[in-house]
Amino acid sequence: MRLRRKAKEPKVPLATKNENMTLTQHLAELRMRLIRCLLAVVLFGVLVFVLYDPWIQDFLFHPYREVCAANPSFNCNGNPVLITPLGGFTTRMKVAGWGGFILAMPIILWQVWRFIVPGLESKEKRYARPFILCTLALFLFGAFVAYVTLQPALQWLISYAGQATAAFTPESYVSLVGLMMAAFGAGFLFPVLLVFLQLAGVLSYKQLLGWWRYATVVIAVIAAVITPSGDPISMLALGIPMFLLYWISVGIGWLVSRHRAKATAEPAVGTA
Repeated sequence: MRLRRKAKEPKVPLATKNENMTLTQHLAELRMRLIRCLLAVVLFGVLVFVLYDPWIQDFLFHPYREVCAANPSFNCNGNPVLITPLGGFTTRMKVAGWGGFILAMPIILWQVWRFIVPGLESKEKRYARPFILCTLALFLFGAFVAYVTLQPALQWLISYAGQATAAFTPESYVSLVGLMMAAFGAGFLFPVLLVFLQLAGVLSYKQLLGWWRYATVVIAVIAAVITPSGDPISMLALGIPMFLLYWISVGIGWLVSRHRAKATAEPAVGTA
């Protein structure tokens, strides 16, 4: 018994074991984690605020300027138009807030992981870190796809406006870019949910194989609903990767079920 206790003691990297913490200690640790997350968002937000002009502004408005340069008939020069005195400042604050949150996301996910890890079983701990890394990578990849899709989407939207000057306010344009990135990032997290449900035993890869027709319809509806611009280019750019990621999650579920089957078969062979 003493040997077991000594083997278990070094496993806790935090100050106290999660299972032995009182409610007050839990709340104190949660407050500490939240403060760290908030400080990270604020610090990165200040950095984005300082670097907004010209680097971040050029990055955000690059698709719009490319569309204006390639289409002289749109009568635009690629620069935003201020119609209120506070428009530029509020846009800068909004970009700083969202940019600080995105840049601080690795720290936020790390703090969440450190908070929940002591209460997880060894098997759950093994899955926690890959899930966090995959969540971050897929969200950023979805935001990247949204940014790449923005130029043809803007060209399609402006071309259907008829005879009009394409002059956008910075608030409306930045809101569109932010919502597009958030929608694509959230949509690309769809396979993470499916893999988690398969690991938890709620779903199986066989069920997902049988539901692929319904899944196609659901993915099309989700892509149409959460795409802020509503243009077909953006819906296809979101729907097609979601459909491919659906099948990747099915393949991961098949590999997990095969691994579990081997793990249960090996003890049976050993006892025989």
